[in-house]
Amino acid sequence: MTVADVLQKISEYHDTFHGRHCRPTRTDGVEARNRLLAAALKLFAEKGFANTSTRQLAAAAGVNIAAISYYFGDKAGLYRAAYTEPMGGDCGNLACLDPHSMSLEEALRMMLSQIVQPLKQGELVQLCMRLRYREMLEPTGLWAQEIDAEIRPGHEGLVAGLCLHLNVPTPDDDIHRLAHSIVGLAIYMFVGRDVAHALAPQLQATPEAIDIYTDRLVDYAMAMVASEADRRKKVDILNT
Repeated sequence: MTVADVLQKISEYHDTFHGRHCRPTRTDGVEARNRLLAAALKLFAEKGFANTSTRQLAAAAGVNIAAISYYFGDKAGLYRAAYTEPMGGDCGNLACLDPHSMSLEEALRMMLSQIVQPLKQGELVQLCMRLRYREMLEPTGLWAQEIDAEIRPGHEGLVAGLCLHLNVPTPDDDIHRLAHSIVGLAIYMFVGRDVAHALAPQLQATPEAIDIYTDRLVDYAMAMVASEADRRKKVDILNT
């Protein structure tokens, strides 16, 4: 798949991005906004926020430079849209993990499914991951905001569910280690995507394959939880 194909996919997926237009647009306006979003994802991923000018963005999108302020407010607004929209917006629903209203397995399935959902967008994910790596190396504040607004609440919900399931009154370091390890199962599908594609490309080749992979991740996560439960029982026995 060429870069042009990937950028075209961004335009196609934009219709599902939560309706986050800065202003109402006509059909031609939607097309211009999509072209800006596609150009921004590519250029910001390659060059970073500071080294990408509004003139470069407008030229790559084939629009007037004023379109950036019209649709996104400014370059920072366009960067934020490129950072969040192609991956499907935020993952705020992870903050709704309620250990008292669902089983641990149900919570894990909900969480892991939401994390891996963007992988169904195919090659588009590569550009999105490159932009995230760039943000980590050259932070603008979006990564820190994502941690506080989305990742931390999801982690806290998972920790609460693990504590309830393992009958641990207060989360300790091992609970946090377990939570990070469970999430790591899904994160590797992103960071190890090139390796997986080289070794066993069929594992993420289709949305159906990703759904099967997610089902297995839930099984693996539950096995990790069972292992931690056994470890704690052995520790209790040794301490009695």
